Amino acid sequence: MADADLAFYEFSDALLFPGYFGWNWDALSDCLRDLNWLPADGYLIVVDNVTRMLSSSADDRNTLFRILSQAVRHWAFPVGRPEFTVLLLCDSDDEAALLRQEIANALRKS
Repeated sequence: MADADLAFYEFSDALLFPGYFGWNWDALSDCLRDLNWLPADGYLIVVDNVTRMLSSSADDRNTLFRILSQAVRHWAFPVGRPEFTVLLLCDSDDEAALLRQEIANALRKS
């Protein structure tokens, strides 16, 4: 997911987004908080090599982190909804520390 368009494609492909998906950040946020077309007992999103994700734009990466965080919070309440988990994978401790800092920055903006 080197850029926003590829991120939209990957999420749409993996989660079978409906045809009305708008291919923008607002549409991604809306779809991640809905998922009525994909009923399940729970959802797990795994992003591998997350430090390379949207590496061309820190703003886009922060936007995606914020959207994922909002989706996790949305699915957490009320109790009884399917579990929605996001797992972000990276290779080294330095990258993990940088990633934690970027996620914290994105969450402060949400």
